[in-house]
Amino acid sequence: MQKIILTGDRPTGRLHLGHYVGSLKRRLQLQQAGGYDEFYVMLADSQALTDNFGNVQKVKDNVLEVMLDYLAVGLDPNKVTFFIQSEVSELTEFTFYYMNLVTLARLERNPTVKEELKQKDFSGTIPMGFLTYPVSQTADITAFNATIIPVGDDQLPMIEQAREIVRSFNNLYGKTLVEPQAVLPENENCYRLVGTDGGAKMSKSLGNCIYLSDEAEDIKQKVFSMYTDPNHIHVEDPGKVEGNTVFTYLDVFSKPEDFEKYLPDYKNLDELKAHYKRGGLGDMKIKKFLNSILQDLIAPIRERRKELAKQPENIFEILKVGTQKARKVAYANLIKLKTNMGINYFN
Repeated sequence: MQKIILTGDRPTGRLHLGHYVGSLKRRLQLQQAGGYDEFYVMLADSQALTDNFGNVQKVKDNVLEVMLDYLAVGLDPNKVTFFIQSEVSELTEFTFYYMNLVTLARLERNPTVKEELKQKDFSGTIPMGFLTYPVSQTADITAFNATIIPVGDDQLPMIEQAREIVRSFNNLYGKTLVEPQAVLPENENCYRLVGTDGGAKMSKSLGNCIYLSDEAEDIKQKVFSMYTDPNHIHVEDPGKVEGNTVFTYLDVFSKPEDFEKYLPDYKNLDELKAHYKRGGLGDMKIKKFLNSILQDLIAPIRERRKELAKQPENIFEILKVGTQKARKVAYANLIKLKTNMGINYFN
């Protein structure tokens, strides 16, 4: 079986640290490891339109913004095929056929869909396109015979539903589609990085993000305003690290060399946590430490992004070439699908 990777993002805004640890970092690891046959990264603009249909320009503008983030973090167009979802019309036909394999009740039970509907607060006017997102995602995956899908844990129900659709189709028409496997980040704290406000998830719509393109002063301001332990009022007070946003981020981002560079009084994170728990360590000290770490991470990404943004025509050429390749692959797999269904009438 071929090893085919497919992943992507909705272009509704710039990418942030939640995207970085939840999927981008994993994509970079897979790219570096090699050993795959194809690696596709999709700009899911069609899916983004399901709740932005009255603001198409927002989605269109953010195709470039997201591509800049992709390239700035190190995804390589010589190793990865980037494509725009709406330009691969075959995906719509895949989706239409798969909709016959899923009930409305099953879609409404999908935990990810339920959570997204709660956040969007459609108030009873749910766009059908939004509700059928799991079906559309199955089309994206199977149109390229993708076997590996790097995701955060909030997307696991979507991948499971894709697997259900694949099994249903294969039961009806014979072995045609491949069941995809989700690949999660290695660190559980990366599954769903909390927002700077301590919220359950970093989200553009909630305004609790640190973006990969943020300037140094913006990063500092966001880190210094982070939620910690509300009962840790004085430096000498014992503090809690559980549920403390700063320590959650340190769990994700800190490395042994960061202590040597910025906090040599401590050998590692365990020592820092122990001091905080017994008291005598102020919130500002740990925030300054986290700020230094994040500045080191984001600065080179931000600067490379600025350079890439000077030549947007190069970005769109990458997308054009990738999309042409993606469409050829999707078309060939659609013909195979229709042939197995018995509806390829003239071939």
